Amino acid sequence: MFGDVNLEITATSEADTQHLAATLAPLAEVGDIIALSGDLGTGKTVFARAFINTLGENREVPSPTFTLVQSYYLNPTTVHHFDLYRLEKSEDAFELGIEELFVDGISLIEWPERLGSFLPMDRLNLIFSYSTHLSGTTTTRQIKINGPRSWQSRINNAFQKQKHG
Repeated sequence: MFGDVNLEITATSEADTQHLAATLAPLAEVGDIIALSGDLGTGKTVFARAFINTLGENREVPSPTFTLVQSYYLNPTTVHHFDLYRLEKSEDAFELGIEELFVDGISLIEWPERLGSFLPMDRLNLIFSYSTHLSGTTTTRQIKINGPRSWQSRINNAFQKQKHG
């Protein structure tokens, strides 16, 4: 299932991360799950905010650190933004109604590893990490993207348009 989409993006600024989110957001469809993994401060929430704003929220998008999920009812779809950092047991996610939310909108999941075996296999993974240049002074972020075949043509078309647009 994985390996059909396999990209690596270098983000040298928050604007680069926001641009990636603005590129991917219009490609997402109801039922898509986008898992955002990585250490604190690597850009997961920056990506989620830009993704939601691209689809029409256009206001402050707080991280759902304490509520665990925030839903945005956008026209024509809903985006569920999960921050599972404080989830103690993966089973606790069912109290959020997570299985219904996965089906009725687009799901952005920060700290997806907290779901353990309950994390759906059919998802797009974005893995955020720090990358320090040889000089040791400039820190960039690497964003590895991998996922199922269902994303392959969507992503290829978007990046082709950017090259030629």
